[in-house]
Amino acid sequence: MKACFLLPDLQLSGGVGVVLRHAWHVSRRHPEIEISVLLTDHDAQPAPYGILRDLHVQHVEEVAGGEPFDVAVATWWQTAYRLFEVPARRYGYFVQSMEDRFYLGNDPVERAAAGLTYDMPVAFITEAHWIKELLGALRPDADCHYVRNGIDKDVFRSPEKVEPSDPSQPLRVLIEGNPRHWLKAVPDALAAVRLTNQRLTTTLVSPRPLEDRELGVDRAIGPLTDEEFARELAGADVLLKLSRVEGMFGPPLEGFHLGATCVVTPVTGHDEYVVHGQNGIVADYDDVPGVARWLDLLAADRTFLDELRTGALETAREWPSWEHTADDMATALQAIAAAPEGDPVASARHIMRHAWSAAELQRSELVRRRSLQDYMKEQVEDFRETRAYRTARSLQELKQRVRARGLRRG
Repeated sequence: MKACFLLPDLQLSGGVGVVLRHAWHVSRRHPEIEISVLLTDHDAQPAPYGILRDLHVQHVEEVAGGEPFDVAVATWWQTAYRLFEVPARRYGYFVQSMEDRFYLGNDPVERAAAGLTYDMPVAFITEAHWIKELLGALRPDADCHYVRNGIDKDVFRSPEKVEPSDPSQPLRVLIEGNPRHWLKAVPDALAAVRLTNQRLTTTLVSPRPLEDRELGVDRAIGPLTDEEFARELAGADVLLKLSRVEGMFGPPLEGFHLGATCVVTPVTGHDEYVVHGQNGIVADYDDVPGVARWLDLLAADRTFLDELRTGALETAREWPSWEHTADDMATALQAIAAAPEGDPVASARHIMRHAWSAAELQRSELVRRRSLQDYMKEQVEDFRETRAYRTARSLQELKQRVRARGLRRG
């Protein structure tokens, strides 16, 4: 059996890293399945390092007109637009989050383009129950296979037991996420630790380089390798992560493996393993003072803290490794290969309906922007008739007066 995964590039992190780990472990454990990785980004180059040494990597263009795969699988909404260029008998879509949610406000084009990909005549694979349920509601005509993300048990090696925390020492809090990425809500986490009354030591780990600015934590580091991140988790009592959008929500689970509990929001994916009051704390959205009080409680009540940490470690022991989830991925690929083709008429019906809806959303956004532009022009014209405009003695003074009137765009 021949299968391929489409990827934009070869970053060994985030969703790309998840796909590469699945591909590598399926190849090792199931030699009857030949796995290829196809790159959709023209600038992405095959890189023979780490697990990539053992994977067959090509660009999409290189397989056109060749022998068909048994299964070709898109893995990110942009790769879905290249999926049907790949000759294959069956097609799949590995959905790690509902990616149209990543584009809010001023991104109506990307949001619509991502949303349309869920209407393709494909079978789905996903890593979280909430995604499986939502895809089942959107596409009751399509098969959907649940395949959990694994954990590298050698890197995130769990201790035998949780060592009791020392109440004479500050609570050790680790915040993970890119401060500039709105859906990770890192500014909320930073605000929460500033509102605490108990003693804390705080570390921010970012997957992207951090700007040289004051973040209000004791340490700000990153990006880190998995091994480096594991060492940081091993030195933490609590992982604080207040995300607004997630797929499977991996970092708290990695913290569980190293004996840390978590304080999180009820973000999609948290219910895969976080149980409030048993292995972690689920705080409300947009309640920064409430999060601070939870941290104060954990800092003051070390018995409760250690109960949560012990529960987290027990949860981690029951979670599968990548080797075990590779079996589930292999089963999903074999099932897709053996299933009937997707119904193109049902798919076209979904696409046409959602395309019209997307067009209306973009129309309303254009109207909003034109209205805002007209309003700002009116404000600027009115300002030009004022004494403040006529008496400005320099361009700098004029800019200051414009800002004072809130006319930055004008």
